[in-house]
Amino acid sequence: MVTGLAALAVGLALQLGVNFANDYSDHVRGADVARVGPVRAASSGVVAPEHVRWAAIAAFAVAGLAGLLLGAAVDWRLLLVGAACMLAGWLYTGGPRPYGYLGLGEVFVFVFFGLVATVGTAYVQTRHITALGVLMGCGVGFLATAILVLNNLRDMETDAAAGKRTLATRIGRRPTRILLLLLVSGAFAVPIVLFLSRLASVTVMAMYLGLPIAYLPVRTAFTTTSPPRLVQALKRMAVAELAYALLFTVGILL
Repeated sequence: MVTGLAALAVGLALQLGVNFANDYSDHVRGADVARVGPVRAASSGVVAPEHVRWAAIAAFAVAGLAGLLLGAAVDWRLLLVGAACMLAGWLYTGGPRPYGYLGLGEVFVFVFFGLVATVGTAYVQTRHITALGVLMGCGVGFLATAILVLNNLRDMETDAAAGKRTLATRIGRRPTRILLLLLVSGAFAVPIVLFLSRLASVTVMAMYLGLPIAYLPVRTAFTTTSPPRLVQALKRMAVAELAYALLFTVGILL
């Protein structure tokens, strides 16, 4: 229980740190000049950029402290994983060659927000890496990546103008939409794989109750280029990921 809460603290602090770091770095690089999404702290002038930078550092510091305690209690190798997470979070849009500007954001989101987050959380509580954990990490990672794909689909024009070469700007709108569909389809193929491989009982199919939630943002992505509507789709996809994880938990417990 304690290790699970510590893992939650690490995850939340890292999420905050990534968001603040992304906010600050995009502002410094001028990528938010013509932003069409929700207001950002640094670029809007609501918060001084340096304050946003320090907020990112503080969040990463909290994650690091919780990670140190977790590593000492469970496995010192978790410290290496935590360090990689913080480095990946800062270098997404920060550093001399941010990978988010090179079309690699989706790969890192899948790895760190899917596999590392899910498998890592399971490991600190069970001390084992299992096929069940890896497959669920893939499912969660697919939907986390779908959120980024929707975000980049919305920002294609402004990102291209700012020189931010995301995967969407590199491959175009139609291939990006197809990628989104494949990611969501992959997430909802996971329960079938789990059941057929006997890693979970039929109750894992409870995850399909979340399919209608995920369907709506995909449909929006295929039918409009309106940034405000894509913002709403982005929010719905985040809800779909949450529902997916909660329904999986219920399915496993049943």
